[in-house]
Amino acid sequence: MPVLPDRKASSKRTRTCARVPLLAKRRAMTDTPAAGPAAALDKTFDPAQIEAKWYQHWEGEGLFRPERPDAQPFTIVNPPPNVTGSLHIGHALDNTLQDIVIRHERLKGKDALWVVGTDHAGIATQMVVERQMEAKQDKRANYTREAFIEKVWEWKAESGGTITGQLRRLGCSMDWSREQFTMDPHFTKAVVKVFVDLHKQGLIYRDKRLVNWDPKFRTAISDLEVETRETNGHFWHIKYPLSDGSGHIHVATTRPETMLADMAVAVNPEDERYKELLARGATVTLPLTGREIPIVADEHADPELGSGAVKITPGHDFNDFEVGKRAGFKAGDMLNMLDADAHVCQTQDGLVPSQFIGMDRFEARKAIVEWLENDGLLEKVEDRVIQTPYGDRSGVVIEPWLTDQWYVDAQTLAGPPMEAVRSGAIEIVPKSWEKTFFNWMENIQPWCVSRQLWWGHRIPAWFSEDGEIFVAETEEEAQAQAGNKKLTRDEDVLDTWFSSALWPFATLGWPANEADGSDAPLLKKHYPNDLLVSGFDILFFWDARMAMQGIHFMKEVPWKRLYLHGLVRAADGQKMSKSKGNVVDPLGLIDKYGADALRFFMAAMESQGRDVKMDEKRVEGYRNFATKLWNAARFCQSNGIVASTSVAAPKATTAVNRWIIGEVVETVALLDKAMADLRFDAAANAIYHFVWNQFCDWYIELIKGSFDDETKAVAGWVLDQILVMLHPFMPFVTEELWSKMGTRENDLIVAAWPAPDAAVDAEAKAEVEWLIALIGNLRGAKSELGIAPGARLTAYVADPSDATRAVIGRNSAAIDRLARLDAIHFEAAPAGAAMQVGAGDATLAIPLEGVIDIAAEKARLEKAMAASVKERDSLDKRLGNPAFVEKAKPEAIEKARADHAHHSAEAERLAAALARLG
Repeated sequence: MPVLPDRKASSKRTRTCARVPLLAKRRAMTDTPAAGPAAALDKTFDPAQIEAKWYQHWEGEGLFRPERPDAQPFTIVNPPPNVTGSLHIGHALDNTLQDIVIRHERLKGKDALWVVGTDHAGIATQMVVERQMEAKQDKRANYTREAFIEKVWEWKAESGGTITGQLRRLGCSMDWSREQFTMDPHFTKAVVKVFVDLHKQGLIYRDKRLVNWDPKFRTAISDLEVETRETNGHFWHIKYPLSDGSGHIHVATTRPETMLADMAVAVNPEDERYKELLARGATVTLPLTGREIPIVADEHADPELGSGAVKITPGHDFNDFEVGKRAGFKAGDMLNMLDADAHVCQTQDGLVPSQFIGMDRFEARKAIVEWLENDGLLEKVEDRVIQTPYGDRSGVVIEPWLTDQWYVDAQTLAGPPMEAVRSGAIEIVPKSWEKTFFNWMENIQPWCVSRQLWWGHRIPAWFSEDGEIFVAETEEEAQAQAGNKKLTRDEDVLDTWFSSALWPFATLGWPANEADGSDAPLLKKHYPNDLLVSGFDILFFWDARMAMQGIHFMKEVPWKRLYLHGLVRAADGQKMSKSKGNVVDPLGLIDKYGADALRFFMAAMESQGRDVKMDEKRVEGYRNFATKLWNAARFCQSNGIVASTSVAAPKATTAVNRWIIGEVVETVALLDKAMADLRFDAAANAIYHFVWNQFCDWYIELIKGSFDDETKAVAGWVLDQILVMLHPFMPFVTEELWSKMGTRENDLIVAAWPAPDAAVDAEAKAEVEWLIALIGNLRGAKSELGIAPGARLTAYVADPSDATRAVIGRNSAAIDRLARLDAIHFEAAPAGAAMQVGAGDATLAIPLEGVIDIAAEKARLEKAMAASVKERDSLDKRLGNPAFVEKAKPEAIEKARADHAHHSAEAERLAAALARLG
């Protein structure tokens, strides 16, 4: 078996989560015993009363992963949230989608494993602990590395589990008995092995290159952790004197302080202005330092920009680094003018004036500009909006810095994942993300994996005094390689994404049993994973890197499908941020409306990668949906309808019962297809439409007063199917209703997905849809004409078909009760005003004499229609005006379009009402 986390909290969870044995025969395959008495439901639906109760029950009974050794596996791993984190709205979307999938697969009888855990989050965690120290007038420098790390572990034990509790509140059915942490011993073992193996294979190496340096945290960060912001800055135009005294060459820069480490000036080889200088090997004497630097030819210099000459500081600019290499400068010889705090330091040639040494980079900028101005070398200053890199966590300007770091040969590792996507071994959903995936992977740069932190996986490398490097899994192995040389351990830790890239297989026990050649049982069964659900924003942070490491070490893709969802945005479409004050707290929504309502909102709004606009009114609407189901279940209880005694559909003779069984069959098919296609919105809409419209609005209305044994059996069975189908989306309310409708063999969470063993009855479907059309159209016509809903009317059908006669004859009681028609005569209507109502192939004429004031009603409708037509036409002109569309705010245009659609529909409705009056 794989080695599990051995921290005390984990072992305690393992003891409390007992496994549930696989039922000898699943509910779908047996005749279930007759349901026992139902427990009365409360009059009102209160999510808070049931959510904590059911979650504790599921977890305590081990129901999130019942023992199903012979069942088909289904596996997903959650993107491990930072151990410092708390549930935000993006987590709510991401984890809701995963839980819908895993609950659905569990209901289908699979050995469904949802791996859960947290990430040690190197920078974020160290930042949290250091801030706590600062609040107590303490700091990391007061401790040894080991003592500081112990403080981090103490913080994790006390405060590092916030988000796991919050995931429980959302209803996430993860296998908490195997909760993982990226710093657990078994996981650390996997991380070290991967580093050592990649180094042996030449895929990890140490190199001196430019990195994104964060001066606040004093560590390198990845390109993906850099946030580019527009800032107001300047473009300084400076004269660099030619060394032979024959004039100046003009350069422009947004960072004049870096001239202290300039090593060349580049011009385009085709620029006629500089061909003579290139031909004679002219040089420049750098102001301030007196350093003589060459003028080099490089296509990086654009003749159309400024003077066409560019200062080259290869140790402090990514483009300049490449120009410098092409000019023949070795990385080790490139000048460095900043220390780890971004303060000016002496360069290797000792030419930086002493007055600048120790200055902050921005202080140095002001001092250098002032010096240049005083010396007559500053030509002009332009205001310029500059794309400036900031650390996404520290919030300080990132500095390109030349330093020794560890790199992964990402280009080599990227090849197999690209082939996997091309071949279909990995399916990216939606497919539109493939282009972005290939574009990044085809242009991937070496991956800097070392970080200058204390918290994290320490790099398994040791240095000898003569600079030799020894990489090994243990210090003993490194010493054996080094012989008698004295070794010092590398101080750096690994990028947190390096370790989380192993998540799909290291969490399953790799490499626990590699030594004896056997497979870890969990790993063998659950790798590759079936699905990864991820926000598109971590496609390259995490997803692509999992694909690289998974294929390289496991020789198989880490997951068969990758589903990328969008972001949750504010109601106006803006990105949520604390600075804008538009962040939505999912826990607040759960407190207000319940977890089920928030979950259903997330599913209904998730449309294959499109961003989700937050809409609290819709969350409230889905709370109302749960309440409607609750009330429907109470109605069933009050009429003797209880838990079903059959998994297959009961026998049915009446049209309404045959129809509702067919609707279940169609809804199951829609759900199965939507879930197979990962269309969460389609799945949510299918079950919503069935529950609200077919079952609650029509079936319950149609069976009122007709509760014979057949109807009770069918209604109880249909309600059971609803609870199972809705369970992945709304687990709490469905489990509560399931438990209260009668004695059950299983909890709903481990029940079986519907298997109606029935077909759609076309005749019954046509008959009930005729009834629904008649009742619905008649109610709508009454509303349009201002007739009281309860008013009883008489209808006439001229020359009805045999089918219409038969339907009316079989359903006279329902027509009388729901359509409020005293009689339907099979003959032409008497002369006079009448409203026309359609149903199937029949048109019913309903006389209006004595029912309403026809003239007054016509006048009312004509006036209302004229007003809507006027508004519609006015809006049509506004939307057709290019000036409005180009200049108006997007929300104003959106409102105008919505108003236009409303008035257009209203005009059509009123015209139809007038037509009814003849």
